Amino acid sequence: MKELEMLVREIVRSGGLIKAVFSRPRDKSVVRMTSRIIELKNSRYMQFETFLCDGKALQKNVPEEDCTEEIMRQASRFRQIDLITGSGTCEALISKSGSCHIKNGIKGKPLPVPLEKNDREHRFILDPEKAAPFLHKLGVCDESGRIYDKKRSKYRQINRFVEILDDVYRYLPDSKTITVCDLCCGKSYLTFAVYYYLTAMKGRSVEMYGVDLKSDVIAFCQKTAEELHFDGMHFYCMNVSDFHPQTKPSLVVSLHACDVATDVVIYNALRLDVDVALLTPCCHHEMMKQLSCAPLAFVSEHSMYRQKLCDALTDALRCKRIESYGYKVTALELIDPEETPKNILIKAIRTPMSEEKKAAALNAYKEAIGFLGVHPYLDALLSGETPQ
Repeated sequence: MKELEMLVREIVRSGGLIKAVFSRPRDKSVVRMTSRIIELKNSRYMQFETFLCDGKALQKNVPEEDCTEEIMRQASRFRQIDLITGSGTCEALISKSGSCHIKNGIKGKPLPVPLEKNDREHRFILDPEKAAPFLHKLGVCDESGRIYDKKRSKYRQINRFVEILDDVYRYLPDSKTITVCDLCCGKSYLTFAVYYYLTAMKGRSVEMYGVDLKSDVIAFCQKTAEELHFDGMHFYCMNVSDFHPQTKPSLVVSLHACDVATDVVIYNALRLDVDVALLTPCCHHEMMKQLSCAPLAFVSEHSMYRQKLCDALTDALRCKRIESYGYKVTALELIDPEETPKNILIKAIRTPMSEEKKAAALNAYKEAIGFLGVHPYLDALLSGETPQ
């Protein structure tokens, strides 16, 4: 461990440490821990953030001069430490007996990296103090706007989504009331965030509909909207395909609709001819059972690779199918994959597009599903069939 301590001390002294990641914990209640140098009240600290299995995240700030000793103290709790610098990464593997094996991939002396200030929340588009009423009602922060430790990742996720919404806002109607649907809305973090952004920050008149099959969740959301006096919010407990808003929606959003539920959301977004759709798929299972492609057998014969491949192929096919309806489609990272592996957002913007280009997208899609030997649920919905 002496060699590791000397290496850590050298990296910290150089100012070249971007992040330290502690993994393979000895305590089964812990998932992992990360640390980074921050500026806090004009002083330098190393911030240690421990992620627990129950979803909590615990933070500890240690003065920079003491951080080498703290890293070594924490090393006894984990069996792997990765020191990430601008000049490469060093991996330390620690055995049960305490011996340490180091794989040093750092080339030369680590170069200093820009110091990160500990004020990320203040740069978020949703100010936690101003947005505190709805965030507090949803259990994200206290009444003063202090974000709960266990909800920091949810707060970052909400903000990232609103940032993407802010980027596509110009594609929404600029004069009339904006109608928005959150399909498979769940607890409706995004429903409330989108409504707050459009009404409080953009000053727009909004009719917002949240639709989900869980009656208890819908009752909670409706009660919360009433308590907040969000009069333009309406919640319905029903199948999203049976929901027909009185006015054509301009925007459809959905966060983590599971497996083919995302296809149902896409189908309804296309059926309603929306201007913009922002969708975050989750739990891809359908293609896992269908994929039959001999050229890709060397990948699909391994269950882990098959899952990753099917995840990517499923969403890529969805993007191409949406494009065939006259949308410009982009896949974005919603949030750091360390927060959740289900972090891809599909952004679709209705765009003037020639029939030839739409036909080309459809032909490319059909060739792809033929090559893969799959029959997507979305196609059955779009063709009016009853999916099996």
